[in-house]
Amino acid sequence: MKARIVVALILRGRRLALVLGLVVLSAIALSVWEALGGSHGAKETGGLHDPRESHLANIRQLTFGGQNAEAYFSADGTRLIFQATRDGFQCDQIFTMNLQGHDVRLVSTGKGRTTCAFFFPDRPRFIYASTHLGDPECPPRPDMSQGYVWPIYPTYDIFSADLDGSRLVRLTDTWGYDAEGAISPDEKRIVFTSMRDGDLDLYTMDADGRDVKRLTHEKGYDGGAFYSYDGKSIVYRAYHPKTQEELKAYEDLLGKRLVRPGRMELFLMDADGGNQRQITDNGAANFAPFLHPNGRQIIFASNLHDPTGRTFALYLINVDGTGLERITYGERFASFPMFSPDGKQLVFVSTRNARAPREMNIFIADWVP
Repeated sequence: MKARIVVALILRGRRLALVLGLVVLSAIALSVWEALGGSHGAKETGGLHDPRESHLANIRQLTFGGQNAEAYFSADGTRLIFQATRDGFQCDQIFTMNLQGHDVRLVSTGKGRTTCAFFFPDRPRFIYASTHLGDPECPPRPDMSQGYVWPIYPTYDIFSADLDGSRLVRLTDTWGYDAEGAISPDEKRIVFTSMRDGDLDLYTMDADGRDVKRLTHEKGYDGGAFYSYDGKSIVYRAYHPKTQEELKAYEDLLGKRLVRPGRMELFLMDADGGNQRQITDNGAANFAPFLHPNGRQIIFASNLHDPTGRTFALYLINVDGTGLERITYGERFASFPMFSPDGKQLVFVSTRNARAPREMNIFIADWVP
């Protein structure tokens, strides 16, 4: 859910492939973290910077404690909007803060579970997904007796609101999951994931929720989409079953409002849904892609370096699938990266410097090309 986003951990030989995509990040973050066993796993590095991280400089930690995830820049690059389980809430709510980690403000209703918030570029509003109309309480977690699965809460709908959370407007009203929204640079379209036609596909709609258009049609999960900064392209993650056995397993779980993708690969398409092409093909859990302002590179999270599938790092790849390069090291989990509009900074989520089990925090760094 753009985040926001999904996380699905599956056993594949001796390799656990965590698929994050859709999700709702904190939900995602927490789900991923729980699936990874919380504090049990690879050893963290002691400081904020690993000497192998040549593209990152001046790393700063913005949050301290709790599960914080899916932090995205405002168009002027001065504030971040993110989801977090903190301040006494039992599941994710939406907050904003400045780039120093100060002036934290709750901007969602405080009810239900929320995910995938994103600022409008040129107006003082934002969007996010929430379950609060279905139930003001946090929705139940899925039954893990069938293995690791990710819930597709059918009461998720997308809303817009002023920056203080007021003037809430419902943009989607279909039963069956609407989330993972992101706004085009010209503010004319919102790309999002929906199950309105029976499968998890990508759609766009006007900023007021009208003129809905379907972009993807292949069976499987398509989600976590973001526009490029020039508005010409959309990058996303997807799991498309390849065999009848995989297809049956996917459909059986989908009927129970659950997903457990076998893997996630990155895709790119034109803003109108044309020219869809696959970028990665490594069989790992690749998710949370975001395009650099130069339009030539994609940063994303993956466990492709880890045979056990238990640790995740940030990677950079060219839009033609060449030039793969690892960006972060040391921590057990790094994800949800976003470049600032000028390309000079990178915000991301990480377990580095964590002081408690399942803790995930937001970091910002200067980007070194």
